[in-house]
Amino acid sequence: MRYLFAAAVLFTAVLLGGPAAAEPPSCASLGGSVDPGQLCHVQATGPMYTLKMTFPADYPDEQPLIDYITQNRDGFIAVAQSSGSRDQPYQMEATSDQRFAGQPPHNTRSVVLKFFQDVGGSRTSTWYKAFNYNLGSKQPITIDNLFGPGGAPLDVIFPLVQRDLERQNAVAAAILPSTGLDSTHYQNFAITDDQLIFYFAPGEMLPAFAGLSQAQVPRNAIPPLAI
Repeated sequence: MRYLFAAAVLFTAVLLGGPAAAEPPSCASLGGSVDPGQLCHVQATGPMYTLKMTFPADYPDEQPLIDYITQNRDGFIAVAQSSGSRDQPYQMEATSDQRFAGQPPHNTRSVVLKFFQDVGGSRTSTWYKAFNYNLGSKQPITIDNLFGPGGAPLDVIFPLVQRDLERQNAVAAAILPSTGLDSTHYQNFAITDDQLIFYFAPGEMLPAFAGLSQAQVPRNAIPPLAI
């Protein structure tokens, strides 16, 4: 559903000659305010909805992060305003978790957004979106460039992920290798000095009823990171 929201917002922007010609978005342009800890707080209410978002205002690769937040905010509001009335307002809430690794100038920064969305009926949803940045090379970090060329890091990572998820929830024993070795399920992660933390949406690694999940993988048990 969230991807449909984003697509609808982008389509509308093209028709109106939107963001492509506008100034880069920022906390202020989202109607937010920055606290002393450099967190941006965005709150909005309407007759049909409430929206609350908190995210870093000083992330070094700001544009992709704010673009993602903006698309989901605009999509949610468009759906809420076009839907029928209900006893409870439609809701969207986004919070963030930050992680750091290394020492300058070879350090990294991770931001993981956690979204909750209720647009009525059974359409309540939760998901993660992670952003990682190498401050040394000034490049985004993805699962595709996290490790050096060659090798098969997921062959090592998957058993560790499964073990940690199983420790938290016995349902983890049902993870199939075809799922656990699929890199598309490892897109959302954070880097610390001694761990990789992977974040999974409901139904991504475990059955949907298990909800959101996280797995912590020791860095000393996996191939070296290419950062």
